[in-house]
Amino acid sequence: MDDKVRDLDDEVDLTDEELDALATDFIRTAVVEDIKSGRFNRRVHTRFPPEPNGYLHIGHAKALAIDAGVARDFGGKFNLRFDDTNPVKEEEEYVDGIVADVRWLGWDFGDTVLFGSDYFEQMFAWAVELIEKGRAYVDDLSPEQIREYRGTLTEPGKNSPYRDRSVEENLDLFHRMRAGEFPEGSRVLRAKIDMASPNLNLRDPVMYRILHQSHHRQGDAWCLYPMYDWAHGLEDSIEGITHSLCDLGYRDHRPLYDWFLDELGIYHPQQLEFARLFMTYTVLSKRKLLQLVQGGYVDGWDDPRMPTIAGMRRRGYTAAAINDFCDRIGVSTSASVVDVALLEHCVREDLNEHAPRVMAVLDPVKVVVDNYPEGQVEWMEAENHPQHPEMGNRLIPFSRELYIEREDFMEDPPGKYYRLAPGREVRLKNAYLVTYSSVVKDEAGRVVEIHCIYDPASRGGEAPDGRKVRGTIHWVSAAHALDAEVRLYDRLFRDEDPEKVTEGDGAEEKGFLDNLNPDSLQVVVGCKVESTLVATQPGDRFQFMREGYFCTDLESTADHLAFNRTIALRDTWAKIQGAG
Repeated sequence: MDDKVRDLDDEVDLTDEELDALATDFIRTAVVEDIKSGRFNRRVHTRFPPEPNGYLHIGHAKALAIDAGVARDFGGKFNLRFDDTNPVKEEEEYVDGIVADVRWLGWDFGDTVLFGSDYFEQMFAWAVELIEKGRAYVDDLSPEQIREYRGTLTEPGKNSPYRDRSVEENLDLFHRMRAGEFPEGSRVLRAKIDMASPNLNLRDPVMYRILHQSHHRQGDAWCLYPMYDWAHGLEDSIEGITHSLCDLGYRDHRPLYDWFLDELGIYHPQQLEFARLFMTYTVLSKRKLLQLVQGGYVDGWDDPRMPTIAGMRRRGYTAAAINDFCDRIGVSTSASVVDVALLEHCVREDLNEHAPRVMAVLDPVKVVVDNYPEGQVEWMEAENHPQHPEMGNRLIPFSRELYIEREDFMEDPPGKYYRLAPGREVRLKNAYLVTYSSVVKDEAGRVVEIHCIYDPASRGGEAPDGRKVRGTIHWVSAAHALDAEVRLYDRLFRDEDPEKVTEGDGAEEKGFLDNLNPDSLQVVVGCKVESTLVATQPGDRFQFMREGYFCTDLESTADHLAFNRTIALRDTWAKIQGAG
């Protein structure tokens, strides 16, 4: 046993009162009880065991918040360990991506990344031990025959004709399987438990299969690979894990987890299960996410429409917001569907608190201030955040020619329209009051230029005579504005249940891909942003005033600024809560 991996002397140093305060859910309550009883030598040691066959998504963020959060709360240890037992689907790209995601979310697993494949030799030795005890055997049945012999929920399975091979024959075949003597899929090693068990997982489960595939870490050293149910508990045991936290899908596998450890007589962690995350307008199956990527429906695993951590990070979501969301949904054993509006609310709440404000015009129309001196430029002071003066101010240029949003002007406005219109005076944010003068249109009758006059005494946006101006609009100086591309993202699916299939012709052939939202991405070019964004870097987050929250995209350069809309200003979750 590697002492660097398994340290059994690190006790939790908390009083009973402090422990009781941490018993906020059924998992933490179980941990508190184990610490008080002295189980596991008063240690807490958890792990997050992803398979490197895809990128992490928001469901994994919930699992991480539980796995790593329990270790953090009790001052215990937390391992990031890859369950890399299937070389067919695993890639180093996914390993690197997962490590980056876990670190970005703020979870501390120390300086060491662990891999289940590093324990292959020990696992093999334990398999030999089970064979020697008569508790495992080599089976020649095909995968189809194994499924047939397994039985059903209402009918018991039947024994394989190879179940009673001698220990000597099983050992010989198993070593020859490792040596690569047999074709892929021709033989497996199975545990000898009970083919009549009401739990299908105990009906002689497969422990090893032959795969003549190179492994991303082990190369061609192995052609015999362990199944997850066999490897899972052994990995936990080797690392000295105390509480093996899994989703509810593994509840029926727990008796098998226990059986392997008890038969071997090795250190035995406690498996506990919680409900996994389901969320509206979202698919969280890695198989389906891979379909989206490989089918070209999205632009990679980090497409900002994807529910992956990489995609959310690129879109501008913050780690704090994602972790806050996970804390709010809590820990439960009841499966439920969480409204995606809650996640969006957490993101919006965090960005509202921390994102600096800037001005950007997404659909620009030119404004000429007729009575402003030609060639003159004034630098207006603007706060970076209205609620946080400690974030300071910035200087933005004001000149005779400006850009405003096209929707901020109407020739024939309806009632309660407080923006620019004939006979109307509005406030240019942080600048002056201006009044409509005239308009220039093209041959098609489209407004191409709006003329105004300004009140020189209203610098800062307030009239010296105290007259009230209800409308405030944002703007950028035409001579100083930077060109930008803006990507407006919406939900990837039209229906809150992406799997929903409406009745009709061909309904039986439809699937989640038929519910894709064709308007989930709108690319807007020709946008104008304030000159302070000249030095923006990928990952920077802002509130574009009156537009929403945006993030500088990874592909953005000084010559081609690109911004992703993280989320709009409107908070649907707050509205839902208010209605409740």
